[in-house]
Amino acid sequence: MCDYSLHLVASRPAKVGDKLVTTKFKNSLTTGFAAVEEPTVAVCLLPGTELAFETEVECEHVFKVFRSQKLIGQKVARFRQINLEEKNVHHDALEFPDGQVVLLTRLDKGQHATVLQLPASPRATNELEQQRRGSIVT
Repeated sequence: MCDYSLHLVASRPAKVGDKLVTTKFKNSLTTGFAAVEEPTVAVCLLPGTELAFETEVECEHVFKVFRSQKLIGQKVARFRQINLEEKNVHHDALEFPDGQVVLLTRLDKGQHATVLQLPASPRATNELEQQRRGSIVT
């Protein structure tokens, strides 16, 4: 799925083995994933999709006034959506093995990742998301 602010951007679903890069799309307020060979097309991930990054993930500091970067210290993540009950806010996020959850829009641009695995089935994905809705988000 792609976040609400990417509805005006060309998109396609993710495939296993896709080489992705984090990017800020033209005419959008959001950072998301694009295929390396298709930089203007958003690649939409299903909740439960697993990614491996080339280097440890970095994102903007939660307090933007510092204009500093935060090193997540992880290279693998699982895509999920958060705060689904809230309209017109970003929902697309990555969950890391240590429990950190980071909105995609906070990721630094230009980070490369590979799609390792898609979720087993839409039903399993829905059940997983329902179980996690009560999680604390950073």
